[in-house]
Parts: sequence; structure tokens; C-alpha cells
Amino acid sequence: MNANEIIEIENQHAAGTYAKQALVIVRGQGALLFDADGVEYLDCAAGHGVANLGHAHPKIAEALYKQANTLITLFESFPNDQRAMVMQKLTSLVDGLDRVFLCNSGTESVEAAFKFSRLSTGRKNIVAAMRAFHGRTYGSLSATYNKKYREGFEPLVPGFSHVAYNNIEALEKAVDEETAAVILEVVQGEGGVYPASAEYIQAARRICDERGALLIVDEIQTGFGRTGKMFAIEHFGVTPDLLCCAKSLAGGVPMGAVLIGKRIKNLVPGVHGSTFGGNPLSCAAANAALNVIAEEDLVGQAAAKGKYLMEKLSAIQSPNIREVRGLGLMIGIEMKQKVAPYVKALQEKHIIALNAGMTVIRLLPPLVITYEQIDRLVEALSEVLSRTEDEGQ
Repeated sequence: MNANEIIEIENQHAAGTYAKQALVIVRGQGALLFDADGVEYLDCAAGHGVANLGHAHPKIAEALYKQANTLITLFESFPNDQRAMVMQKLTSLVDGLDRVFLCNSGTESVEAAFKFSRLSTGRKNIVAAMRAFHGRTYGSLSATYNKKYREGFEPLVPGFSHVAYNNIEALEKAVDEETAAVILEVVQGEGGVYPASAEYIQAARRICDERGALLIVDEIQTGFGRTGKMFAIEHFGVTPDLLCCAKSLAGGVPMGAVLIGKRIKNLVPGVHGSTFGGNPLSCAAANAALNVIAEEDLVGQAAAKGKYLMEKLSAIQSPNIREVRGLGLMIGIEMKQKVAPYVKALQEKHIIALNAGMTVIRLLPPLVITYEQIDRLVEALSEVLSRTEDEGQ
């Protein structure tokens, strides 16, 4: 099929829940994507943070091929070698989180964390942050703040409230003896790439301890090296009770997980489950991905390349830029006007980027991006971000 045929078929049969680009992507390699005509694009979206290892990593492909020829699916009631290995690897990453629930996506990991929190504490209320994004299924949607995701789906799950992010006083007032858990992103991604302060995260841990609530950290986008640490929470020396992760866990294959601390109780057979959770195919991919992260020092690469990119971006002289912020290779460029025209202009220069709200350009390149590719990105941004709003359009 040619590009027009592919677009026509998707337009005819897709549910309509995505704003479709007029760009057909058929192949990827490292930090690059290629369209149906073989035109190369630098991927600075990485599937919304999924492709930390880049596209078509040979060790992920090899692991999938080998496991697909061995055993693809197996319910978790039956132990399995690949699952045992990934459980062991995941629980070794954060001291104090020595159990894990395996699922298929980020929103599923958040749903599980909410269920475990209510079951463990006997309480019902969940405190989340303004600007937060935790997913689109009903529990995670109830913790998500932006009304554009929530409208049309009310009533949502009761017991959820939102308080100002990075505001310790607001959190102090919101958490009480009825609070089951507080859920926070260490860096708010969809909400505009806002990093938390160390004081805020440390205060959240203290407040939860004092009030008997649990601390859930959503590392779905920030995990597995994205911020220059394996998990972003490591920047602040805090251990949560539940840590949600997904996206790049299995090198691009759908997989999610919740790491579980010692304060979580009452997890007995039958209280939760997932047909595909912990399937051998995804687990094999995750084992390979975690090995690659260690072997290629992708955490260290993200820290060094993020620092390099941040310095380059901060040096761009443009009256249109309000602020550059982020952590590692998770960077937001806040503009003084809407960014949709800038994202479109970047794509015309064969750079794929994301927005985070109306006025922030979000950069989530694969951690394997080269310094030469970073320079290419900065050159394109320098030209595009210096345009006036009319020129951007």
C-alpha cells in the first residue's frame, strides 16, 4: 500500500479518537523514523516516551523472536522463567519495593495502585495534583486534572481531589485520616514538563507518614533513565510505597508494573489480576530492555545528553521563549504563544516533537540520540522558535 491508501483506510475505519497526522511512518532505527517514501525524521517524541532505547533495537527484536518461538502467553498463576527474571530485576531497582504487580500499560498500573491503596488502608480518598495526568481509564482519569480529558465521562470515581503542585501547605491541608494515598508525578509531563522540588517530594513523604496515607509515585513517563536516573524519585532520596511504571519498560512492547512496598497489605489471591499481565513475551522484552539500559549506560547518557541539550536550548536567543525546564532528556520549552504552529514547523524540518498543553513544546528523544542529532535538533529549534507567531503559522 502507498501512503495515500494507508491514510484513506485509517480515516475510514479508525474510531476517530486520535487527531491523525498526514505522515505515514513505516520504519524506525535508533532515534530516527522513516515515512512511506523513505524520508527520514528525527524522533523527539519517542512514542510519548516509550522508545527510550530507540526504535528496532536488535536485542529487543532478538528477545521477541526467541520468546515467540518458545512461549508467548501464560497466566501468572503458573510461574515462568522470564517473569521470574523481570520480577527480580525490577525489585532490585528501588530499595524497599520488593514486590511487583505486572500489567499492560501505565493507566493499568495506576488503577492497580489505587486499588491496593484502598485495600491496604481501608480508606477511600486519593489526593492528586493540579495539572496531573495519570491515564484515561476511570480511576486514573479521576486523578487526571485537565477537564478536556474528563468532560463527557462524568460521574467519575468518587473520593478524588486535586491540590496545587509543588505547594507543601496545600498538601498539608488536603491529607487527613480519610486519605488512602497521595499520587504525584516527579516531573509533570502532559501538564507542561514541571519538575517537582526536592522539598515538595520529601514533604509528601513526611505528610503521608504522619497521616497514615500511602505515597504513590507515577514514573510512567519518567522511569527507566529518562531523567538521568533509573527513576526520577532517586533525585530526591525518597522511597514511595507504590511506584507505577510502564512506557519504556519493555523496549516498546506494551507492559506496565507497580512496584510495591512493605506498607501495602491484604494482597491475597483474587483481589486483582490481568489476563495478559506478566506474559512471557513482554517479560522477555523487558528483560532485554533492562539489560540494554545497564550495558549501554542509558541512564548516564540521558544525564549527560540532557545537560548538553538544556545548555544549547538555554542559549537560543528568542523573544518568544518564556522558559526552558526539565530533567535529563525530558525537556519543556514554554513559549509566549500557542505552540501548535511551532510543532508543525518542526515537522516540516523533519523533527517530530510534542506539545504539553497549549504553550509548551515537549522533547522526549530516545536516550540513544547522538550528539550530532541533538545539534540538528537545536539548529531546527533555533530557526523555528525565532519566528513570529504569524510566521510560525
